[in-house]
Amino acid sequence: MSLICLVLLVTLAQFFFGNAFTFSVFNAEEERPKPKPMVPQLAPPKIPEGERVDFDDIHRKRMEKDLNELQTLIDAHFEQRKKDEEEMISLKDRIERRRSERAEIQRVRAEKEKDRQNRIVEERHRKEEEEAKRKADDDAKKKKVLSGMGANFGGFLAKSELRRGKRLTGREIKKKTLTERKQPLAIDSLREDSLKQRAQDMWNCIYQLESDKFDYMEHMKHQKYEIIVLLNRIQHAQKFKKVHGKGKVGGRWK
Repeated sequence: MSLICLVLLVTLAQFFFGNAFTFSVFNAEEERPKPKPMVPQLAPPKIPEGERVDFDDIHRKRMEKDLNELQTLIDAHFEQRKKDEEEMISLKDRIERRRSERAEIQRVRAEKEKDRQNRIVEERHRKEEEEAKRKADDDAKKKKVLSGMGANFGGFLAKSELRRGKRLTGREIKKKTLTERKQPLAIDSLREDSLKQRAQDMWNCIYQLESDKFDYMEHMKHQKYEIIVLLNRIQHAQKFKKVHGKGKVGGRWK
């Protein structure tokens, strides 16, 4: 009924006022606020009558749950910490083992190098001892030859050089002998122990030369003494012959 009345009123308005009234009516209807959708309201659950809610029990259960979760986190933390400590200990053990292995390798290398150096030094000493022994044998042979030749050694050398067409003086003979005996030191590449051994060898050589010199001087003194004694005997015999003796010449006594 209301809708019919509304339609009649609109028709009459259009007849008197024209189409403007129609647009204003429809615009007014469009501008009306739209009704909001109906949302059903949910009622909170009703607590049964005769029962009381224990909030302390709810709080206690929540606290127990939180404590359990916290204890689980703490246990997981300590378990992870234990694993980390075990890994750290294992890492330290591996590092220490590698350090020990490296030290052992270096020790073995050092021992091998030391043995090699010792073998080199021993080989050098052996060669030096062989050379010294050879020189000592040569000197002993020369000394034996000189002792056998005696006082005629100087004359023998002089005669030998005279046969060659040149006479050498005593100083020249000494210089030639020293030149033959003098050997280069060659100590630039020697170590401290080798230098000490070379110095000891030189001292032994000097000591041997001084001993030989002393023996030669004593031998020379003895030979001079024997020569003087023989000369005195010859002179005494000649004087005795001139004064007391008569010689037999051509079967007659003078």
